[in-house]
Amino acid sequence: IVGVADIAKERETPVAVSNIKAAEIVDKMGTKEFPEILNSTPSVYATKQGGGFGDSRIYVRGFDSENTAVMINGVPVNDMENGKVYWSNWAGLTDVASSVQVQRGLGSSKLAISSVGGTINVLTKTSQARQGGFVSGTYGGEGYYKGAVGYSTGLLENNFSASVLYNHWEGDTYADGTHGVGNTWFIGLGYKINDNHDIMLTSTGAPQWHNNRYYQQTIKTYQQYSDDADKPNRRYNSTWGILKGKELNQNRNFYHKPVASLNWDWKIGETASLSTALYGSTGRGGGARMNNSSVTRDADGLILWDPIVAANATSTSPKVQLSSMNSHDWYGVISNLNKSLNDNLTFDFGIDVRRYKAYHYNILIDLLGASQITSTSDVNNPSRVLTTTYEASPDINPFVNIKNQEKVSYFDNGLSDWYGAFGQLEYKNETISAFAQGGYSTQSFQREDFFKYTVASGKQISDKKFINGGNVKGGLNFNINEKHNVFVNGGYYSKQPKFTSVFQTYSNDFRLGLRNETVVGVELGYGLRTSNASLNLNVYRTSWKDRFNRSGLITDTDVNATQYSYDYVGIQQLHKGIEFDVTFRPVDKLKLYGMASIGDWVYQGDATGTATNNTTGEPYTPVGGVNTKTIKLDGAKVGNSAQFTSKISADWNAFKNFNFSIGQFFADNLYSDINATANTNPNQSIEILKLPSYSLTDVSMSYKYKFTDKMGATLRFNVENLFDQYYISESRTNVAVGSDPTPATWNGVDTDNQVFFGFGRTWSTSLTFNF
Repeated sequence: IVGVADIAKERETPVAVSNIKAAEIVDKMGTKEFPEILNSTPSVYATKQGGGFGDSRIYVRGFDSENTAVMINGVPVNDMENGKVYWSNWAGLTDVASSVQVQRGLGSSKLAISSVGGTINVLTKTSQARQGGFVSGTYGGEGYYKGAVGYSTGLLENNFSASVLYNHWEGDTYADGTHGVGNTWFIGLGYKINDNHDIMLTSTGAPQWHNNRYYQQTIKTYQQYSDDADKPNRRYNSTWGILKGKELNQNRNFYHKPVASLNWDWKIGETASLSTALYGSTGRGGGARMNNSSVTRDADGLILWDPIVAANATSTSPKVQLSSMNSHDWYGVISNLNKSLNDNLTFDFGIDVRRYKAYHYNILIDLLGASQITSTSDVNNPSRVLTTTYEASPDINPFVNIKNQEKVSYFDNGLSDWYGAFGQLEYKNETISAFAQGGYSTQSFQREDFFKYTVASGKQISDKKFINGGNVKGGLNFNINEKHNVFVNGGYYSKQPKFTSVFQTYSNDFRLGLRNETVVGVELGYGLRTSNASLNLNVYRTSWKDRFNRSGLITDTDVNATQYSYDYVGIQQLHKGIEFDVTFRPVDKLKLYGMASIGDWVYQGDATGTATNNTTGEPYTPVGGVNTKTIKLDGAKVGNSAQFTSKISADWNAFKNFNFSIGQFFADNLYSDINATANTNPNQSIEILKLPSYSLTDVSMSYKYKFTDKMGATLRFNVENLFDQYYISESRTNVAVGSDPTPATWNGVDTDNQVFFGFGRTWSTSLTFNF
């Protein structure tokens, strides 16, 4: 375990936690996305979303990845501007993870991080893995294949150690038009200087490109391209077609985000130790799209590219493919000093310092038959002719120079520094473990814009604003006896607003009335451990207040065509729930598992938005309108994550070297997403659409054959959604009754709703040779 990673310990750390080991990840992953493997844990809801490689999303206790801290070896990876985690950047985690720990709630991390819903801590393979290697090949439906090779030296006589891994994958997903290609690499180097000093360098990256299914379609659209209205064409993807005999998707993601960490563990005498991680990450890439989404289609709903290419040859405003680039440089250091004050009491003190710079612009990917385009968006050069195109594929060089790339519509940078300090006092004896912890952080916000402001204006770079935040939390675990334990924890977070909330829309002007989000959480837990069973029961309450949301830009009808938006403050959510999981081994060769989580996640109170001038940041009264609007949110259900989930599974070592697993996941109380700022009728509560429940069954089988004590082969076979269930995994609309003269429904849901269907039956098989 890397020294700076805060890993919760059973019957000791007073937090709700679930652990998934590397063997389970390998055996049960199949065609799942990495977040989906966590659906076996309470209060986690992960889906493939549109279905492109790495496009999945995850919610913990009803909070999305922006409010769930994701750590790799104790290093935070949530985007410093918006808090998001783009799982396509971490497509190789299934191959390099040695274990994953999900801490629900405030968690045990000492950093002042945004673990509102929880913390996902991924530990990667270390350089000190035992000596040996492997070669593997995987093949699955839709022509997917992956080849991988890895080797670890173990600790050599000169105290050096090394681990390396490489894989290549290619293929399509269940959704049409979602071809992708990628690689994963991992390097771990270790050196044990002496009994007091250990150094380890780990680095991993996953350069990839994949086509997206970006847009949710109405149910009637999926039905339109199916022969059976009861079985909509859940593979349908509106963003692609055929050009010159090849698949062309207007939406493609391409990225390479390697991360490297140099870890130094120093044992300072018998009572103190210092763990330090110096890390860096550079991301290069973006997402391709069309500058004009108006297209014609054939009878199968595919984009007709040939007419677009033909029209572009003579058009002065051609339809072309652009890419929004979101590159960044990120460097930081985390250091933690642990000091034993006596046999029972320890004190920790540490720092968390980060520097982040993001580069936002777009470039020309494909002229689609046109010879050039003209851009008027740069006020310093308002009539530029652009002809240079770039490949929509990741650059292996993570330090590639982006200065000379021709920017099209916008070019701005986001700069953010983070300075954090934390301390913890922990008490432990045979029956009680307790901690009290505090963290403080200050984050700077600064924005550069080279297109919106002239050089002479002096406004191309904003002032630097510092906003403080932090947390206080504590907990106590009591081991009643060798079998039973109970715990309680609670805490308070003051969380800085997102980068985009600090500035007026697309400007370098700070938004007035900035305030931190506040989170208060409390949790009770019980655990039971016997020789053949374990059980956990948790009850939690999380209050999330002072949220900010902004409506889209509105252009007024005044003579200046003023642009304004409604800024809503004070949005509140309350998340309460119960979680239960049990593992039982009735006999040595059979493991039974079950979990259930019941949530009650609702909005509290209404929120009022004030019209704000986008240029000045001042309150604004629209022509013929009002400068305040109210969202009727009180009591509305939080959407996009099932508030009831359960999982039952059985793992059976049927006979020597053969294992069989079957599991069933059930989701209910799933509500559509809501656009809080879209409902501005003060006399009508916001609509919430409840989606149908669904149940999915997965099966995995493996057979291991040993040639020698160190050499062997493993054959695996996995099937997801064994019974090929049709189900809606998410909806972005809340249409109760559609606009048709005779409204139609599918499984009780109006067909005017825009949804993503989950994947049908998928399968994969793999062969691994270990040596």
